[in-house]
Amino acid sequence: MDAHWVATWAAMPQFTEPDNLPPHVAGGRAFVDVTLRQTVRVSVGGERVRLRLTNAFGDVPLAIAAVSVALPAGGAAGVSAIRPDTARAVTFHGQRSVVVPAGALMVSDPLDVPLARGANLTVSVHLAQGHPADALTSHPGSRTTSYVLGGNRVADADLPGADPVDHWYLLGAVEVWAPATTGAVALLGDSLTDGRGSTTNGNDRWPDRLLDRLPPGVAVINQAGGGNRVLHDGLGPSALARLDRDVLAQSGVRWLVVFEGVNDLGTAAPTEAAQKQVAADLIAAYEQLVARAYARCDRVYGATITPFGGSDPYDDPDGRREAARQEVNRWIRTGGLFDGVLDFDAAVRDPERPHRLLAAFDEGDHLHINPAGYQAIANAVPDGLFR
Repeated sequence: MDAHWVATWAAMPQFTEPDNLPPHVAGGRAFVDVTLRQTVRVSVGGERVRLRLTNAFGDVPLAIAAVSVALPAGGAAGVSAIRPDTARAVTFHGQRSVVVPAGALMVSDPLDVPLARGANLTVSVHLAQGHPADALTSHPGSRTTSYVLGGNRVADADLPGADPVDHWYLLGAVEVWAPATTGAVALLGDSLTDGRGSTTNGNDRWPDRLLDRLPPGVAVINQAGGGNRVLHDGLGPSALARLDRDVLAQSGVRWLVVFEGVNDLGTAAPTEAAQKQVAADLIAAYEQLVARAYARCDRVYGATITPFGGSDPYDDPDGRREAARQEVNRWIRTGGLFDGVLDFDAAVRDPERPHRLLAAFDEGDHLHINPAGYQAIANAVPDGLFR
């Protein structure tokens, strides 16, 4: 049977800011002789697995002493216990330890770990010497609890007394060996795709809900980060800067969804000239993303920008950002660039006040969306786009 590697889970690598550092940072180093245990929800299943460990924002090599994978106790997300009978040691070129060069990633050897579609997977990593805290790669918006405990505990059934932290670190992707007909859809986005407003350990972001609607042979990789912008760096590199790393370099990607732009509108000055310029620049950037994505992707879909009326500081009293949002959304719907349109704006706006989110979907800040709203967004994805 023809088969290939497909990313079944991924997270956008980010520079770890001081507020997002793990526990027990000492002497400027993080993870000194500790085990980091974290869970991730895979999308498609398979019988063989490999990991990508990332040092994307490291300026010195990342030395990892040991890694293991297992199924979590009860199959749950965000737990510290594993099923010991499922634990497997991870190797790199046959060795238990690996050094990830500065700015690079390392792919593990394949190992036999049967994974069901939508299952949670536990990855445990031991660092003996730690890593500089000011050059640590992570994904702050995990909405999933990880655990940190001293010593090499990668094979331990549980980590009693471990410190919980709601971030992911060092793990870039999980891949499975899957039939050639299996492909991944990459979601390029910001906090609305990253899942702000979703339930910690609940896996109820809209990408999770979308997975539940898709055929078994479609993987979903969530390449979004809070505060991310299309045009300029901010919390992470811009979408234009990270497209190659986060989408085109991922195994098995066949489709791309672009759902990003609200932070570009919201951080540009609320003047008529500035908003006209950012709207024009966003449209030009979407054209660039599509042109470049076709080097790898079969189809590229665009999603409309959802409302932010009433949000402080994004909503301006003169409505200039709203006018720019409407202009960009009009172009997404009618410009003909994308292979299909996902009208998320229509899915979650208040029909009586279309510049605002429907109250039932509002997380509370009038910008971010709650689990019910994320379900509505997932439901708005037209059937058949990923077949």
